[in-house]
Amino acid sequence: MASVLPASLLAEHARGAAYDLVLLAHVLAALVGLGAVAVAGAYAWALSRAGPASESVRRYYRPGVNWVGRALFLVPVLGVVLMAMSHGDWSFSDGWINIGLALWAVVAVVAEMALWPEERRIQAAVADPSVDADQRTRCLRVEALASVLSVVLIVATVVMVAKP
Repeated sequence: MASVLPASLLAEHARGAAYDLVLLAHVLAALVGLGAVAVAGAYAWALSRAGPASESVRRYYRPGVNWVGRALFLVPVLGVVLMAMSHGDWSFSDGWINIGLALWAVVAVVAEMALWPEERRIQAAVADPSVDADQRTRCLRVEALASVLSVVLIVATVVMVAKP
């Protein structure tokens, strides 16, 4: 059975179909998490430019938890599973794993403590404009946070693929 992942991702450490599936889930979780962070910034930008008149902006900012963004939390879990499945080829003694994990931790903490709470405040302001008159500042904050976090996630991805 041929793998659905590029050979550069699998390297010589593939352990079979189960390893491939976990690796695929790990990569998809990272991409979904990155996408969720980037989309947060894009919608903040759209809201600050066009206001809540757009149906897609109103739909994005309807009240609720950004569950898609929480896909970020699957990344290290699946990474640990991959390490266990590698039969010792990968471990926490590998510097690139520690660098990737540290970068991921920065993103996770900043997203949980700043990005997503700011999004919830914007949700409240879109649902009831009398709640917050400073929506533009909140949007700028989300745009900046999403931009920085996206760059950090891209750097973490490069580190994990390059394995320096």
